[in-house]
Amino acid sequence: MKHFCHLLFTIFFSILTGCSTPDHTARREEEQLKFPIGYDEPVRGTWLTNIASDALFSFEGIKDAVAYSKELGLNTLFVVTWNDALTIYRSRTMEDFLGVALDPKLDPNNNGRDPLSELIEEAHKEGIKVIAWFEFGFSSSYKQQGGPILEKKPNWSCITSSGELCVKNGFDWMNALHPEVQEFISSLVLEVVDKYDIDGIQGDDRLPAMPSSGGYDSLTVAMYQQEHDGRLPPEDYKNEAWVDWRAKKLNTYLNQLYKDVKERKPDCIVSMAPSIYPWSKVEYLQDWPSWLEGGYVDMICPQVYRKDSVSYKRTLEATIDYVDSAHMYLFYPGILIKATGVLSPSKALVQYKIALNRQYGIPGEVFFYYEGLTLYDKEIKASYLSM
Repeated sequence: MKHFCHLLFTIFFSILTGCSTPDHTARREEEQLKFPIGYDEPVRGTWLTNIASDALFSFEGIKDAVAYSKELGLNTLFVVTWNDALTIYRSRTMEDFLGVALDPKLDPNNNGRDPLSELIEEAHKEGIKVIAWFEFGFSSSYKQQGGPILEKKPNWSCITSSGELCVKNGFDWMNALHPEVQEFISSLVLEVVDKYDIDGIQGDDRLPAMPSSGGYDSLTVAMYQQEHDGRLPPEDYKNEAWVDWRAKKLNTYLNQLYKDVKERKPDCIVSMAPSIYPWSKVEYLQDWPSWLEGGYVDMICPQVYRKDSVSYKRTLEATIDYVDSAHMYLFYPGILIKATGVLSPSKALVQYKIALNRQYGIPGEVFFYYEGLTLYDKEIKASYLSM
């Protein structure tokens, strides 16, 4: 029966993938012996959150998460470090800015916990890397009209063409092109690099990013006018040249952040998990193929969050086409296995996605997010522990 089921899956996989795509596979094989900085094997990771997950709320939870990750064959934990305008580590920057050094829910009895320090220590015992994931990025709050950050610094607000606070999918945004805002976010990132034995840092679809509907504040408009003979930015916020101008400003920011990280810790991985290109640029000013070409990212984990086999295959192929062969060894796609209000994918679908990645020469992936792993432990073990 087991062999029959395996045969059925093989036939199912062959039908869904259709004709092979030799160009994609060959491109990865050219770089098959190369891995991101600090790795001597493929990246096999998961995102560890503080939303819909209890793992970070106790030392015991952290130990369990590390042990289970090790059991599955994972070698990287991308841990949320900046979320809801709070940190999961004891931040001097946030203490000075808002008077809150650590998300109080993580240490309700004020015992001096530092979850990030605990996680790094436990993970490193098991040979698992920890990458600090700055999930909230340049957003300031979620459905709070800007929250405490913009209440204190209203001039940091991201403004739309109608003069309103920029809100996208419920997230309220800071102006990612404002020098003070950039300095603030960089100070959080560099604080972690300086203070902890961290293996890397990561931004996602909010770092570096800004909704393309933003950029109409007086400071950004003045910057644009200075470079365009006094002309105002186009009213159409998706005007190609206007999108490109703002995206390049974010490129410059990331380039500088990369240099600042490497100056402090040369072996620290700078990873990014952006949205799918070109949607990422049109909607969030994330021109991540330029990040690869510019040499200021050490690992790219695009969110290939698709809910069926056909769209995953199509999106993966299209995404690979934006990665030149010299940088394919930095490419590890994100796979969605759990999300609030979304039906988890079938075991067969997750198995298919992993198998498709391998068909295209992609030796690893990152699962969003940790709490969904128990649904697919056999499928993940079968892939990772045989490596």
